[in-house]
Amino acid sequence: MEEIISNNLKKLLKEYKINQNELAKIAGVSESTVGKWILKKATPRMGAIQKIADYYNLPKSYILEEKPTNIIELKNEFIKIPILGKIACGEPLLAEQNIEGYFYELTEFLPSGNVFGLIAKGNSMEPTIPDGAKVLIREQNDVEYGEIAAVIVNGNNEATLKRVKKQGNNILLIADNSNFDPIIINPNEAFKIIGKAIRVTKDL
Repeated sequence: MEEIISNNLKKLLKEYKINQNELAKIAGVSESTVGKWILKKATPRMGAIQKIADYYNLPKSYILEEKPTNIIELKNEFIKIPILGKIACGEPLLAEQNIEGYFYELTEFLPSGNVFGLIAKGNSMEPTIPDGAKVLIREQNDVEYGEIAAVIVNGNNEATLKRVKKQGNNILLIADNSNFDPIIINPNEAFKIIGKAIRVTKDL
């Protein structure tokens, strides 16, 4: 691990044309500490790695994992995905005030259209979507019968993930966990689909 991190930090110094002192300031450590990382005598803490990654808009894997090519080329293969928190009424979906963080996805595996992320809360969609999982959502205002969608119900400012089924004039929001009853939305209730769930990832 020390050797991989050392090699990646050397690449970062070269690609961004900075020295160890400048990297130390970014990471919030001393220059001698960075020197130890480069010389494979110490391993940076996750907090320092996160600061470096955030400063250069890179995922932490660029520092922690072995790479076959240079950092700039790899960075161009990823896109920064905004994670929506509470959704401000009347604001565009991806307005800055709605975003609480970011994660990264390979560009070649992304669907067309606008995409964003949600963090699953609770176990109503387990085992399909575990609590705490990152869910990639494609922005759209409708889904096919039985697909999982991010929806806003009754003016709530936080999206929920459920399977959407239509029954007459009503809409059923179905949990994958059988311990949860369906939510029935009648035509008089405020309801909005904001996107379709595309992919689920969960950090270990």
